[in-house]
Amino acid sequence: MKPDLFQAPDYYNIDELLTDEHRMVKDAAREWVKKEVSPIIEDAAQQATFPTSIVNGLAEIGAFGPYIPEEYGGAGLDQISYGLIMQEIERGDSGVRSTASVQSSLVMYPIYKYGTEEQRKKYLPKLASGEFMGSFGLTEPDHGSNPGGMVTNFKDKGDHYLLNGAKMWISNAPFCDVAVVWAKNEEERIHGLIVERGMEGFTTPETHNKWSLRASATGELIFQDVKVPKENLLPGRSGLGAPLSCLDSARFGIAWGAIGAAMDCYDTALRYAKERIQFGKPIAGFQLQQKKLAEMLTEITKAQLLNLRLGQLRNKDKATSAQISMAKRNNVEIAINIAREARQILGGMGITGEYSIMRHMMNLESVITYEGTHDIHLLITGLDITGIPAFK
Repeated sequence: MKPDLFQAPDYYNIDELLTDEHRMVKDAAREWVKKEVSPIIEDAAQQATFPTSIVNGLAEIGAFGPYIPEEYGGAGLDQISYGLIMQEIERGDSGVRSTASVQSSLVMYPIYKYGTEEQRKKYLPKLASGEFMGSFGLTEPDHGSNPGGMVTNFKDKGDHYLLNGAKMWISNAPFCDVAVVWAKNEEERIHGLIVERGMEGFTTPETHNKWSLRASATGELIFQDVKVPKENLLPGRSGLGAPLSCLDSARFGIAWGAIGAAMDCYDTALRYAKERIQFGKPIAGFQLQQKKLAEMLTEITKAQLLNLRLGQLRNKDKATSAQISMAKRNNVEIAINIAREARQILGGMGITGEYSIMRHMMNLESVITYEGTHDIHLLITGLDITGIPAFK
């Protein structure tokens, strides 16, 4: 087992712009990843299993709902802290960050934002501690980029709702205790419902044979005449804007997380290039390798600054959905490009599990698609600057 020698690039001394609390949160998450994730993650990915042993550790570093107030079990941190935690976790693995993102932004966030006080007290502390794990049901087999076309629905049966339908590509589904599910009522209005494991007719089959996010549990949410108590409806907001606001929070976390993966690929490639001798000198001394490394660092630095400003805007509740889309799209794109360039620097060794690069590259193929595809995010920016929708 190779030691984790990661050293984060900070070419513009961005750490100096962070508060003491930000640095403390980041350092704690980084050390935890080095100690608890790095030693086991390659094996977990090879075995295609989510390492459940890390759930308590994720809770301890505040990865579950870090911006949720302390009275509900959260850490009460700001948005930049949330981003930094996601950055450090995805430096370890995108699948592990996906688990934390879903728990925080897609389960805890809507319950906190749109739930009742009773729902907050019932679910949030257990989600924050990892006692409960959650999933988010929006995407359907026939409705991905067009979630408004969903067919999952519920009917009012007097003392309960009757839920039918299916959701696909759901992180955490196979082991979730609760699911925040978006469905249409009899008036075709979208609402959020909290569905609990054990409700009759609710099943969560796992998705197998993935080449990406192999250390993350992915599955389906299937509802066959599931009786959902009326008190499990999220009353604070309805319509498509409700789940999309949750996606804003998740995409913000992804924008930060992707940089963690990029940093790890860059750091691995830089260290390897200094050690690998060819033609009598380290390959880091050759122009083409220096070009690749310099371009990687440039893109990471630009993305770090983009994230920091976006975090400042989020802290002031001023960040727009389109700004978040731009950061998600840009940062995942540069991360996947860096992974590919880093793999080339390592040559044949880059495809082995001895190094993290190929795992990051495969993971990022999912990250560039989920929470809004690469193309859809481009069109969101296009809509924002032209006022003309191109995707409907």
